[in-house]
Amino acid sequence: MSVVRLLWVPVLLCLTHAWLCHGACVEVDSDTEAVAGKGFKLGCISCKMRGEVPASATVDWWFMARGESEFSHIYSYSEMSSYILDDRFDDRLAWHGSKKTDDVQDGSIYILNVTFNDTGTYRCFFNRMLIFPYYEYRTSTAKFISLNVVGHASRSLASILSEVMMYVSIIGLQLWLLVEMVYCYRKIAAAGEEALREREAEYLAITSESKDNCAGVAVTE
Repeated sequence: MSVVRLLWVPVLLCLTHAWLCHGACVEVDSDTEAVAGKGFKLGCISCKMRGEVPASATVDWWFMARGESEFSHIYSYSEMSSYILDDRFDDRLAWHGSKKTDDVQDGSIYILNVTFNDTGTYRCFFNRMLIFPYYEYRTSTAKFISLNVVGHASRSLASILSEVMMYVSIIGLQLWLLVEMVYCYRKIAAAGEEALREREAEYLAITSESKDNCAGVAVTE
């Protein structure tokens, strides 16, 4: 087996392993600033500690507007069906979480046409049932999001710095790729010149040997 084929073996094994793996669950905090008149995603992710265990989960959202002292039940998701429970959010809430499964890990919702009255604290509540071979185990998780509604979007310093770093990374990777291409080209060119010199030397050696043989035959005759 050639060296190139041997190098391809671990690559193919890694690709096969990647195809067989499922996407990992990562708990990411929700954004906290919405713009009035636009849509906004309230993110809420609750990952299972053991991904291989079957489970089912329901998600409930609660809202406490600024100036209020109690939470109101505004939304419920259960058995792949959703229900809006507060008149203030009629036709303005949409499910944006896990699709086509009772094993919900992403319980995010989307607010349509955000208003200033949507400013306040939201509570996302997961009620999960883990299903083991001989018993079931219930767990619950609550996450809180403080939402501020503004008239115009404002960019934070972190957002600006992250965008600058992204462009710097892209330029850096392009320069690194250019250097690698030049290096590889020089290596290939040097190897080609070396091969030509070796062939020329072999040709000269063969030619010289042929001349010597011819001279020897002439002397013998």
